[in-house]
Formats: sequence, C-alpha cells, structure tokens
Amino acid sequence: MKIFIAGLPFEVEEAELRAVFGDFGVVKSLRIIKDRETGKSRGFGFVEMPNDEEAKEAIKNMNGGDYNGSKITVKVAEDKPNDGQNRGFNRGGGSRGGYNR
Repeated sequence: MKIFIAGLPFEVEEAELRAVFGDFGVVKSLRIIKDRETGKSRGFGFVEMPNDEEAKEAIKNMNGGDYNGSKITVKVAEDKPNDGQNRGFNRGGGSRGGYNR
C-alpha cells in the first residue's frame, strides 16, 4: 500500500522517517519530495508498505499526530489520473496566443 504523508518538518530525513514507519512493519520504499532547484524538502512524501494491515495501522496511529512539532497528515495515497492528457502543458486553460483571426 502506498501512503501519503503531509506536514513533515523540512529537516526530517528519509532514514528517520523509514525508522518511524518501520515500527509498524516492512517499508518497501520511502521518498520525501524535494524542490528541484534547492534540493530542500517540500514537506511531504510517500511510503510504500507491502503489508496492507501494517500500512493501515501506521495510518491509524500517525494521522493527525505530532511529528517533531508539526501536525502531520497520513493517508492512503491517491493515484494520479493517467488519461494521457496530463503532461503539464496548458494547466488551467487560458489563451494559447497566436494571431487574432
């Protein structure tokens, strides 16, 4: 099961977070999302746990809790819709420019 975590303190490292989730079971993968330009944490990430029961227990125990002074949100990660149209272009619509005809 893939888990979404939001509200992480910016100084939290992946190894520390892996240990916290490891208290609930096996952690298959973990990733804190970082800013492309600065390399600093954006305050959210994802954990993948192969055992759904262990993952649900982690969510139940950690969601809404205090983590190093920050209230975190922990929930099942939602899959992005993959309709072939979401390529990052023209988000929000608007004019494409060009000539008035």
